[in-house]
Amino acid sequence: MTTWSRRVAARLPRWARPWARALYLKALWLPQWPMATFHPWRRESVRRLAALKDRYRGRRAFILGNGPSLRHTDVQKLRGEFTFGLNRVYLAFPEWGFRTTFLVSVNDLVIEQCAADLRALDMPKFLTWRARRWLPLDAHTTFLFTTYMDPTFATDARGRLWEGATVTYVALQLAFHMGFDPVILVGVDHNFKTRGPANQTVVSQGEDPNHFLPHYFGRGFRWQLPDLETSEYAYRLARQAYEKAGRRVLDATIGGRLQVFPKVDYDALFAAR
Repeated sequence: MTTWSRRVAARLPRWARPWARALYLKALWLPQWPMATFHPWRRESVRRLAALKDRYRGRRAFILGNGPSLRHTDVQKLRGEFTFGLNRVYLAFPEWGFRTTFLVSVNDLVIEQCAADLRALDMPKFLTWRARRWLPLDAHTTFLFTTYMDPTFATDARGRLWEGATVTYVALQLAFHMGFDPVILVGVDHNFKTRGPANQTVVSQGEDPNHFLPHYFGRGFRWQLPDLETSEYAYRLARQAYEKAGRRVLDATIGGRLQVFPKVDYDALFAAR
């Protein structure tokens, strides 16, 4: 909220402040709603999302974060599994010898700078509706109406999805929409060596210490510093939504610092298979 709106909210009774905040945030994203609802590209995207609703009910899926721990994870065990890759995960596809089942990206800076790479990927891609500035609708692209405002967990991805300061949260909402259970996090280290104010845009000065490849956000790449506090709040919303539905999110990240989801041993997930 802006300084002005915070001052106004401070004058309200305490019980009314959450309602005022919610109305304020809705006022920010509601102007985006008509285009995100009626544009032909979004209407086609909603049709595709409708076909995916609960399509994989009861199947397990992995969400691959891009943390350094992924280098110490036997990713080959994920061949044949349903997997959500995030942002620039495609950089590892040649080394791995396989691609993730889906790819999700919602950060404007990533999409703008990697538009050519994303456009060339002939695989199911879920991109923020804002990405239409850099990529057209094609047979592999589905546009999501994602926003920064009004924290919620969407159980149906055809509507608005809060980004929760991390693309992982968007992937969790997509996985829920598709019916996956359990959903298992891998490579979600929740730990960044680069420090600074949350959401501040910075330019990489050399090798990337925060991701599983040194050139992930290499020299000259513009990116935003993480907002781990907001991400944790979002993850708690995800856990509540999954548990309410009798479903699970598990964390198999090796050495990860996220403490929201139950921890499981990565290798043990494949012991009986």
